[in-house]
Amino acid sequence: MKIERQHKITGVVFDFDGTLAELHLDFVEMKRRIGRLYADICNGAADAPSQPALEWIDSLTADLATRERSKALAFHRMAHELIVDMEIEAAYRGRLFDFTRPILEQLRAAGVRTAIITRNCETAVRIVFPDLDEYCDGFLSRDHVAHVKPDPAHLLQALQHICAAPGAALMVGDHPIDMRTGLLAGVLTAGVFSGNASRADLEQSGAEWVAHSCLELMRQLQSARLIGTGLDFNQDRRQGA
Repeated sequence: MKIERQHKITGVVFDFDGTLAELHLDFVEMKRRIGRLYADICNGAADAPSQPALEWIDSLTADLATRERSKALAFHRMAHELIVDMEIEAAYRGRLFDFTRPILEQLRAAGVRTAIITRNCETAVRIVFPDLDEYCDGFLSRDHVAHVKPDPAHLLQALQHICAAPGAALMVGDHPIDMRTGLLAGVLTAGVFSGNASRADLEQSGAEWVAHSCLELMRQLQSARLIGTGLDFNQDRRQGA
């Protein structure tokens, strides 16, 4: 995708878990439970693949539908209920990083529009960040879109919502999926290794900037004059140090 780059970043889209908030979801356990559910319904084992849980559910559902549609529909519904239950349970144990609200406030003061996109459900995100709408210009969980990231439509829909051009936007996340989403959408990408992925994982996935946290990333962008030089990202905050 050919995108005309602009000098200043006017829109930033953040992932949520592991990027703006502590990551408590156990994705290995999530796949284990999905596999057990499939075995209970179908009387057959399903080995967890490398693909993420949502895509694995779709694959298992499609395969099962070729044999027994009613079981496929039941599995799909129950698997998604299982994921929501795990997301909400994790949300009650989670919290925002200390730097999250100050960063969003600073960006808004500088005229940089912000959004959050996540594969998580809306309920779980709002448990952790109940005043989200006071700090962000847009929010699209998986409940709000037909296709979740890494489908670029998830990111492009968020950019459209906040009226930010792809050439002046940045996708920030803690997982290679976020980097892939940005690349597919023709958007600049930045990785933070405050979640499960390592610096190497993010660099190999195409991140154009890599930082320990969003606070460190904002300092990098400020030094590169991609966001306002008058912003104060120099506070020493426990989660961003």
